Amino acid sequence: MIAIDSLSKSRGSLRVLHEVSLAGAEGGVTALVGASGSGKTTLLRCLNGLETFDAGGLTVAGHRLEPGPHVPATLERLRRDVGMVFQQFNLFPHLSVIDNVTLAPRTVLRMAAEEARMVGLALLERVGLASFAAARPATLSGGQQQRVAIARALAMQPRVMLFDEPTSALDPTMTAEVLDVIIDLAREGQTMVVVTHDHAFAKRAATWVVELAAGRVARQGPAAEILS
Repeated sequence: MIAIDSLSKSRGSLRVLHEVSLAGAEGGVTALVGASGSGKTTLLRCLNGLETFDAGGLTVAGHRLEPGPHVPATLERLRRDVGMVFQQFNLFPHLSVIDNVTLAPRTVLRMAAEEARMVGLALLERVGLASFAAARPATLSGGQQQRVAIARALAMQPRVMLFDEPTSALDPTMTAEVLDVIIDLAREGQTMVVVTHDHAFAKRAATWVVELAAGRVARQGPAAEILS
């Protein structure tokens, strides 16, 4: 489902990623770990076309990205199959929770409003927030907003989900709420790549762990081996 081949990226004279290679199986959870500045988030953003790269290549959910600028039509097709959840929730503050979740299916997939609403409510139920469908994001806790962001990404029925330190802005209680949702997705066979500093979570959820150091793959293997 995910294949990264000798991917390299520089910013000026700084080598951010250096010949990174890894593979992620369908239904597997790959955790990217390592110190801050090791290239984890940059690598994740390359998978969704949010960053370009200088050499190598990658394939995710059947979509191939090559070095240099990406064609907009390629990115549109890619992002229909690859969802992303960021550190910050990035919900639309003027929309209700259900409208945040259903906006993309209605506008991108051309899903009928009533069908999108039914799908959205089912996803909110899945993340434990069906009773907040009419609420505005500002009235929710951070953990609740992040769970809405997960439901919003799932509404596009992605083949791959990317998570960029999804709990870094949350307190321990809210962190547990969000991690429980991600672990449930893992159990259901959702293919995921998760950037995280939480090794305990990675041990529970990940099938494969990749440790980055200074833009290179330092180690990779089963979670129990890498995080022991």
